Amino acid sequence: MKAVRLHEYHQLPVVEEVAEPSIQGPLDVIVKIGGAGVCRTDLHIVEGQWAEAMGVALPYTIGHENAGWVHDIGAAVTNVEVGDTVILHPTPTCGLCRACRAGNDMHCSNSAFPGLSTDGGMAEYLLTSARACVKLDPQTKPEDVAALADAGITAYNAVRKAIPLLYPGTTCVLIGAGGLGHIGIQCLAALTATRIVVVDRNPDALKLAEQLGADHTVVADGGQVDAVMGLTDGTGANVVLDFVAEQGAEQDGFAMTGGGGSYYVIGYGGTVNIPTLDIISTERNIVGNIVGTYNDLAELMVLAQAGKVTLHTKTYPLDAAVDAINDLDAGKVRGRAILVP
Repeated sequence: MKAVRLHEYHQLPVVEEVAEPSIQGPLDVIVKIGGAGVCRTDLHIVEGQWAEAMGVALPYTIGHENAGWVHDIGAAVTNVEVGDTVILHPTPTCGLCRACRAGNDMHCSNSAFPGLSTDGGMAEYLLTSARACVKLDPQTKPEDVAALADAGITAYNAVRKAIPLLYPGTTCVLIGAGGLGHIGIQCLAALTATRIVVVDRNPDALKLAEQLGADHTVVADGGQVDAVMGLTDGTGANVVLDFVAEQGAEQDGFAMTGGGGSYYVIGYGGTVNIPTLDIISTERNIVGNIVGTYNDLAELMVLAQAGKVTLHTKTYPLDAAVDAINDLDAGKVRGRAILVP
């Protein structure tokens, strides 16, 4: 089969022929990929930012946003059948550790992370587990929903955690209306009554934000913190969701957060430098976010199949994976890039 393989850090991956995966255990599932999202994390992987954390041996297949059709199943699999349309939770989990039993499966002590720690889904077939499969309406096109497997669940997880803080009359600032942020806007609009303020440096992204439910948009031209303060009568936002968190956005995000408010870090790549006095004197909270739980993905798919959350995508054939990566890196992709084998 064809797969997108990373051979060296700081070098672009290549599309090459590799052996198809096979069933190894009773709960294994092999999925024929119908759509694989291209994520900024893939850029960070190529840059080597995940090398130490994951310790994966090169070469390997990248791709952690995957949907498709069940191709083969292990002997003990009962929740899906061959031919079912599925979206895959990014981390196959054990189901036995304390985190899994508490429904906090993103912190499973025995999980894998296809596309980061093992072979991923930028390929024709992917080996995953029964626990990772969320069964979808058979009319669903995998390419239309694939990026919800990571970008979507990550945005949804952050919004879901912030819901108790976003009662009517509050303000939520969302930094970055790109691949994750445009999903976050829709989740906020569907699940809360907060006022949504979107900050981005790209005018096209701000236009899309307005279409998706933003109440106000702010151009990130150097005056974005002052603009947010003006919109909040100088008090700052109750919640800031930072889908960028690099190149200075991480400092803006905390500065935009009002007293007693919460700054949710979702993007990454930067460094937050904050005097501890500024944290305790204002009781501002900093909340980290990484992907989400199986239930988060299942709930998000309910919204998606009801038409309340949609992905804005640009599709590429699998052979054009490097073009998709380059376009994402150059800022030419509005929404998400999707590889379709």
